[in-house]
Amino acid sequence: AHYREPFEPVMPGVRFAAYNDLATAKELIDEQVCAAIVEPVQGEGGVHPAGDEFLRGLRTLCDEKNALLIFDEVQCGLGRSGYLWAHEAYGITPDIMTLAKPLAGGLPIGATLVTEAVSQILKPGDHGSTFAGGPLVCTAAQVVFDRINQPQFLTDVMENGIYLANMLRDLASNEVVDVRGAGLLIGVEFKMPVAPIVKATRENGLLLISAGDNTLRLCPPLIISRQQIETAVQILSQSLAQVEA
Repeated sequence: AHYREPFEPVMPGVRFAAYNDLATAKELIDEQVCAAIVEPVQGEGGVHPAGDEFLRGLRTLCDEKNALLIFDEVQCGLGRSGYLWAHEAYGITPDIMTLAKPLAGGLPIGATLVTEAVSQILKPGDHGSTFAGGPLVCTAAQVVFDRINQPQFLTDVMENGIYLANMLRDLASNEVVDVRGAGLLIGVEFKMPVAPIVKATRENGLLLISAGDNTLRLCPPLIISRQQIETAVQILSQSLAQVEA
């Protein structure tokens, strides 16, 4: 709502189901629904990984109702979860997948991947952009993709993500409610608003971002080292002590 309401009225006919609640999705997805769109790991909403039953149930439901399943992997895709695509952890595939931010290593690019069946519906000009397919950013994207799509690279992301999550669970703070995420996309939920924590860590040399009022979002570079992880958690711990004092 925070991002949607300032732009209303938006496209009509959209129905909102609760994340990780398959029952509400079943109530809303009928033969009139064209597609369901979801993040396999919710980013802005508080870093919530989708449950197995929820995501697989959505795939089955969309198949039953002849609707497309669209995954938004702009934030959780391209190695961020420890898999090349976050949905790989669930053993299912979407009909459409959206990608952007990390794809070209900082250069502006977005991409929409579709199945062969979906591609047969699109005609030249249906989906275009003035700068789409630019040779510079596409060349950069190829290099980034080839680097990320290395088995050892993805293994390092997965293992470093586990290491970071475990260190965060050991934080000496009674304010921590939960540590969750996938790979190197981790949310730390607090009882308190996290804005003062973000401010304190910045002043102490660590850039963090929030995901909602009460959740810190940690999405470090995928090439982060164990030593850098330890330094980051040390700064976070120091900043928490200052805020809670």
